[in-house]
This record gives sequence, C-alpha cells and structure tokens, in this order.
Amino acid sequence: MAKRRTPKPLRILVGLAALVAIAVGLWQLQRGKDGLLISHATVGQTPVTVFRQPAVTSAPVVVIAHGFAGSQQLMQPFAQTLARNGYIAVTFDFTGHGRNPVTMVGDVDEPTKITGVLVDELGRVTDFARKLPESDGRAAVLGHSMASDIVVAYAVAHPEIAATVAVSVFTRKSTATLPHDLLVIVGALEPQMLKDEGLRIVNQVVGGGAVAGRTYGSFADGTARRFVLASGVEHIGVLYSQDSMREALHWMNDAFGRTSSGWIDQRPRWLALLFGGLIALAWPLSKLLPRAAAVPIGANLTWKQLLVTAIVPAVLTPLLLWKAPTDFLIILLGDYLTLHFLLYGLLTAGLLVLIRLRSRRAAPQLAPHHPHGLMALDALPDPDRPRVVIGALIIAAIAATAYNILGFGFALDSYLFSFMPIEPRIHLIAAVACGTIPYFLTAEWMAHGQRAKPGAYALAKFCFLASLAVAVALNLQKLFFLIIIVPAILLLFVAFGLISNWTYKATNHPLPGALANAVLFAWAIAVTFPMVIR
Repeated sequence: MAKRRTPKPLRILVGLAALVAIAVGLWQLQRGKDGLLISHATVGQTPVTVFRQPAVTSAPVVVIAHGFAGSQQLMQPFAQTLARNGYIAVTFDFTGHGRNPVTMVGDVDEPTKITGVLVDELGRVTDFARKLPESDGRAAVLGHSMASDIVVAYAVAHPEIAATVAVSVFTRKSTATLPHDLLVIVGALEPQMLKDEGLRIVNQVVGGGAVAGRTYGSFADGTARRFVLASGVEHIGVLYSQDSMREALHWMNDAFGRTSSGWIDQRPRWLALLFGGLIALAWPLSKLLPRAAAVPIGANLTWKQLLVTAIVPAVLTPLLLWKAPTDFLIILLGDYLTLHFLLYGLLTAGLLVLIRLRSRRAAPQLAPHHPHGLMALDALPDPDRPRVVIGALIIAAIAATAYNILGFGFALDSYLFSFMPIEPRIHLIAAVACGTIPYFLTAEWMAHGQRAKPGAYALAKFCFLASLAVAVALNLQKLFFLIIIVPAILLLFVAFGLISNWTYKATNHPLPGALANAVLFAWAIAVTFPMVIR
C-alpha cells in the first residue's frame, strides 16, 4: 500500500509558522540587550564580558561565575537583569571552560588545588571589574553550583566584598560572620541536600530554626542572610527563574542601598519559541532531502529481538566499564561518555549481526538483498542505482548535520552556552565522535525498518539513559556530575530524535540522521565539558 504523503500546503504552513517563531524569539532575546553596552576583554587568558547601561558612570560591579561544564552564556539572565537595573555585570569563562584556552590541572576528586586556582581567577576578574572606569569600587559576587563554593570562598577571604549570592549552593567555606550579606538560592526541584545546605548556612547566623523566604541579620553590619526556593525549577532552570532574578536583584539593591526599575530577564519563553521553531522548521525542510531507498531500511526487529538488543547493552556497558581507566581525553567526563557510547554501540552491533545470521539460517530462501534486509538496492534494477544511493546518502547526511550544527549552533552559542569550539577543542570533537558514531548508527538501525515496532526509538534511548544511571550508581564519586548532565542528554534525545525521525522518513535510510546526531553529540560534549589534565 502506498504511503500517504503530507499535503504540501501543510508543510508550507508549518514552515512559515516556524520561521515566524524563530524571528519573534530572536527579536525578543535581542530586546533583552537593548540599552546595554556589551564589551569583551581578556584578563590574562580569561575571556570576560562586561554588561552596563551607557549612562552608568559610578556603580557597583557584580562578578558572575558559572558552574561546572558551564560558560558565561549560561549566566546572561543574571547579567542582563543586573545591568538593566544600573549595575555593572561581569561574566567570564573559568579555566578549562567555554572559550578559556587554559586547561585545569589536578584531580577533581581532590579538588583543593583546582578550587584555589578558580578562586584566584575570580579574584583577578573581580580586580579588573572594580578598576573599570564606570565602577564605584564596590563589588559583589554571584556563583552557580561549583562556583557557589568559589564565590563564598573568595568573599570570606576578601571582606571588602559587599554581598554574595550563592545559587544551588554547596560549600563549607562560610562562617557565622562571613561572607557579608549572603543570599542562597536553590531550585525547588533540586535535591534535598542542597536545600539542607542552604538552611545550614543561614543557621550559622540564626543559631537554628531558619526558614526559607525570611531574611535574618542586618545589612547595616553585613550579617544579612536569606535562603529562598525558586519555584518549579531544577539545577539548570534555576538560572532562568523569575524568582532567582528577582531575589538576586532585590538583594543587591538592599546590600548597596540602591533602587532600580525592577526589570527582570524573561528569556525562557523566547528560548522555547526560538528552539521550538528550529525543531519545527526541520520537518518541512526534511521533505527536500533526496530519497535513498525505495522502502524503509532498518533492522526490522521483532519485539523479542528489540528488547534483547535494547536491554543487553544497557546492562553490560556500565558493568564492563565499571573499573575501566578513563583518562585518555582531557575533557572531564567526556572520556567516560565516549567509552560508554562506543561500547554500547559495539555491543548493539554485535547483537544485530547475531540476529541477522540467525534470521538467514531460519529463512535461507530470503535473498541477501531483500528489501527487508540490509540493502534494498535491487528495488530499482538500474545498474547506476548504488552510485545514486551513495550520492543521496551523502547529500542528506551533510544537509542534516549542517542544520544541526549551524542552525542550532549559533542560537545555542549566543543565548545558552559556549558551542563554537576554540582551537584546543577541535580535535576533541573527532575523538568523541569515535564513540558517538557507532552508537547512533546502531541505535538508528535497530529502531527502524519497514516492520519496525512503534516506540522502538524511545525504548532504545530510555535504555541508554538507564545505563548511564547505572554507571553513576556504580561509581558515584567519579561520575557524580553526570547526574546534572543526564537531563540535558534527555532533552537532546527528544529534540534531535524528532529531527532524525523526519530525516529517516524522507530518505528511507537511518544513516543521515544517525551521522547528524553523532556529530552533534560529539560536538556538544567536546565543547562543553571542562578541559582537565590529571
């Protein structure tokens, strides 16, 4: 039975709606920068960005530090909120992160030396910020996650820091008297241990019985402390929460005795519109891709075969890698993820080969190039068909990869996190791709085919995420930060899984979507995780 094709007017309508969503999202995100002077500098080799209003001539500076595997783009909501309210906001990329070319040296399991390096770097950036011509010499610091410990440690050692904001805090550096005027913000959906840590810090001043949402101590003598929960957000969402922005702004105003317009960054809705538009646009664009096969190509697994192929690698991969050395790349955790992708893909490939061999033994009369098998080139007997298929696959793979990297890349790099690689990271993309390519090739092949089972793709991705969870449980100390990364991987699986599915339906072949996803994941891992020499 012939497949029903989507009416062309509907594709045009979706494409136009997606373009409008992208345009509105970009326009609103740029409006957040209206009226701001945004300049770039380096302090040593540390990339720094300064946000301020043109009319500001004498104002406090707020130095804003990102967390583990983050970059200064992640902290833009705080920077623009504070700058639009009359402060001089300064963001930067820590050593080993973002576009900072300097590699961290040390063992994150024994982080004393690394912490000292990061505290010193924060100090150099803060000194630079306080000497800006528009600065009045007063300073505050704000840090998220890993940087919450860094900013608290720095403010304790430098009592001249007027105020500190610790977001998603974990630290043992605070005392009953330092840092001065400390605000703790934790997402309401974050782990209980972070909430307990926030209350513990406030109780250092109160003596016990502190509750969220109440200010203790006094701004007059620098003893003010407050713990707040940002409603409905987790470890990353807390950086975009209206509660977080509002609390940080009010805290700075109280600490410095200032008033302001109260403008709050509201980018989550515009980011959703921008990236939702980019995802939706991929559907009508995918219809332009060349068809590489006459019938859908894939493994065509039965439910039993699918369950075995999905579950066995998910169980074996974390067990086999439990004690494996993972110090072959300078990107922290990226080396483990590379091995996990690689081994998972190889195990899946082995199972697919075994299933294929057993199927051939069970049905020897089936031609090796049957349309339901590995190839469908005989669907069209033209002797030039193999050349046409290869050409179509190359064109589709390049187009899908370019859309993933360029279409999403510039938006990610501008508004979310550092995505465009600096020179020391370029070769790392190729290294990580050695793991992601085998995984995505086998995962796409396993989930597709003319008789593919509904939900096969979702099952495959769920099992992979479950295997990462098992890996973390087996080696919590070494892989703890993967807990933070897993939700981001899930988000990428959903978004780019849709795009690869549309690519597959247009081409009838899993290769283009698989390669596009493999390159995207390798790229994201290589440019995101911190560079560390252990």
